Amino acid sequence: MRILLSLLAVATLSVSAQNPIVRNQFTADPTARVFNGRVYLYPSHDIPAPSSVSKIAGHQASEWFCMADYHVFSSDNLTDWQDHGVIVSQEQVPWGKPDAYSMWAPDCVEKGGKYYFYFPNAPKSGRGFAIGVATADSPTGPFRIAAEPIRGVMGIDPCVLVDNDGTAYLYWSGMGIRGARLKDNMTELDGELETVTFPQGGTMQVGGQQMQGLPDGFKEGPFAFRRGDWYYLTFPWVRKEKGTETLAYAMSRSPLGPWDFKGVFMAEHADSCWTNHHSFVEYQGQWYLFYHHNDYSPLVDKRRSACVERVTFRKDGTIQEVKPTLRGVGTTKATARMEVDRYSAASEGTAIAALDTLNRFKGWFVTLPHKGSQVRYDDVDYAPLRAGAYAVVQVRAKANTSLMLSAGKKQIARIPVTVITERGGFRRDQSNQWLTLTAPLTALPKGIADITVTCDGEAVDVDWVQLRNRPEYYSDVPAGAAPLAPDAEGFIRRWTLLEPVHYEVRSNIMLTESYLNDMVAKEWPKVNWKKGKWHTIDSRTYNVRAFRFAELTGNEPYHSLFWGTTVIDCPQELQNVRLAVGSNGASCWWLDNQPVLTLDGDRRMVQDDGVSPRLTLKAGRNVLRFCLVNGPGLSDFCVRFIDEKGNPVLHYTIIR
Repeated sequence: MRILLSLLAVATLSVSAQNPIVRNQFTADPTARVFNGRVYLYPSHDIPAPSSVSKIAGHQASEWFCMADYHVFSSDNLTDWQDHGVIVSQEQVPWGKPDAYSMWAPDCVEKGGKYYFYFPNAPKSGRGFAIGVATADSPTGPFRIAAEPIRGVMGIDPCVLVDNDGTAYLYWSGMGIRGARLKDNMTELDGELETVTFPQGGTMQVGGQQMQGLPDGFKEGPFAFRRGDWYYLTFPWVRKEKGTETLAYAMSRSPLGPWDFKGVFMAEHADSCWTNHHSFVEYQGQWYLFYHHNDYSPLVDKRRSACVERVTFRKDGTIQEVKPTLRGVGTTKATARMEVDRYSAASEGTAIAALDTLNRFKGWFVTLPHKGSQVRYDDVDYAPLRAGAYAVVQVRAKANTSLMLSAGKKQIARIPVTVITERGGFRRDQSNQWLTLTAPLTALPKGIADITVTCDGEAVDVDWVQLRNRPEYYSDVPAGAAPLAPDAEGFIRRWTLLEPVHYEVRSNIMLTESYLNDMVAKEWPKVNWKKGKWHTIDSRTYNVRAFRFAELTGNEPYHSLFWGTTVIDCPQELQNVRLAVGSNGASCWWLDNQPVLTLDGDRRMVQDDGVSPRLTLKAGRNVLRFCLVNGPGLSDFCVRFIDEKGNPVLHYTIIR
C-alpha cells in the first residue's frame, strides 16, 4: 500500500509567454533595450477609438491608429513579462494635443545613469508630428517630460543609437528617414537647422540629414544599431508589387551613412496586416528581433501585438531571413501552462481557432483532426519535475479518443478523452465541452526538450498542456508510521482512501437520503476492501482535500465516488460521544459497520455540519468508514468526535 502525506501548499503558476508576448493588451511598435541585465520593452499601445473620438468627423484616430499612452514591460528570460504600468500619457505632454491619440512608436536609451524616453505626438499648434523627450532615473520611471519637443524634428518613430564612444544619434521618419547627431544633453540636435518650404505653403526649421542609399518606396520606423564595426539601419518598407510593409535594412561603416541597401529580412505578413515595426537587441549572447502583428485583432490591422524571434547573422554581417513563428522564443517550464496552439511544428491538417471571437485575448486552441496528427512545442524545461508528476490537459472532443504526450521520441503519458459514458444509471454526454483531464507520467524527461501532443483516435481540440508535480503537501512517509493523535480541535487527519471511481451525478441537489441509500446498496459490494488501490494519507490541515487526492492519483476530481476508512484505538471505553462531520458533497458514515450519520443534499464543507446520535467508542479498535459522492463541485471533508457539550474528544489515537 502506498502512503502519501498531505501538506497544504499550492504552487503559483507562472504565465509563460509565446507569440504574442503580451496577452492582455495591444502592444505595437516594440522597442527592446537591455538595462542592468534585464530586457525592457517600450511599445506603443493600440486601443479602439473612444466614442468621443469616433463622433469627431475627420479625426485620424477614429479609423486609423489610436494610441493614448505608453506602458513599459520587462523580463529576465523573454518568457515571463512584467507590466510596469503607464509611464507617459497624452494628457501629461505639455506641448502636445491631449486628445490627439497619436502617441506612436517610442524608444528609450540610457546615458550617464539617466534614461531618455523619446516619443512622437501631435503638437498643440502647427501640423504633423513632433518628438518629445522624458527623463528618469530608472527604466520604469517616473519620467519627467520636457516642456518642449526637440527643435528641428518633424516626424514620427524616433530611434536613438548611443555609439561606443558615448555619442548619440537620433533617427526618425519625416520627409524620408532622417538622422542627426544629438548634443550631450540628449534633448537637442547637434548642428545647424535648415529652413524647409512646404509645397502647400509655410516653412519649418529642420535638422539632420536624409539617409542616403535607401530604396524607393514608402519607408518609416527606423531602428539603428551597431554590431561590431557595422552600423545597421533597419526600417519597414513597402515593395511596390506587394503593398504592405516588409522589414528591410542597409549597412554602413558610419552611423549616418551613406548606406548600402541589403534587402528584406522579414517578408510581408501573410494575412496582409499593413504595418510591421521592430527593434533588435542582443541579450545573453543571442540577438533577437521584436516586431508586431495583428494576432489578437485579425479583422482590424490597426491593433497590433508584440512578438519576438531569434536572429542569425551571416559571416559577412548580413541578416538571415527571419520568419514569424507562433512559438516565439524563451524556455517554458514543464510545470507552467504550455499553449500548444503556439506550436513549433505541426502535421498537415491541424488548424487553429480562437477560443472566444469576442475576446481574442483568451487565446486559441488547435484541432488535431485524425489519428496520428500532432503538434510539437519546443524548448520545454523538464528540470522542475519530480517523481510522481502527472499531466493535465484542456481538451474538447466529439467522440471518445485519447492523447499521447511524448518528449523527444519517448512517450511520457497517455490521456483517455472519454466524452460519453454510462455510469450510475445516467448517460453522460460531454461532447464538444472543454474537459480538464489528468494522467500520471509514465516517464520523467530530463533537461530541455520538446513536448509533442499526438491524437490517438478521433479528432480532438487541445487548448493547453501542463505537467504538474504532486502537490508538495503529498509526499511518501514510511509504511510503519506511528499512531497519530487527533489535532487540538479533535479532527482526524489520517485516512486510508480508495482511488476514486467515476460516478455520474448531474447535480448535487439530487443526492437525497433515499438516493444515497440506493447508491450505497449497489456500490458497497463492488468495493475491494482488501486489494483495491488504497492510499493512507496524513492531512496537515483539519480538512482532507479529496479532490487533490484525485488529481494526485490521476483521477477526475469531479463526478467521483470516494471510499475511505480509519481505525481508532481507544485506551478505554468512551460513552456518549457524537460523530461530527462536514463534507463538500453528500456523505454516509459507519462506525463498526453500523450506519451512524448521513449528510445529504448539496453540501459545502462546514465544521460539524452534521452530528450523529450518541455513540460509544469501545476500548480497543473502532473502524470508521465513509462514502463521499460529489457532482460538478470539488470535494473535501473534516471529521471529529465531540462530547455532550460540543468539546472535542481527544483521548484516542488513529492507526492504519
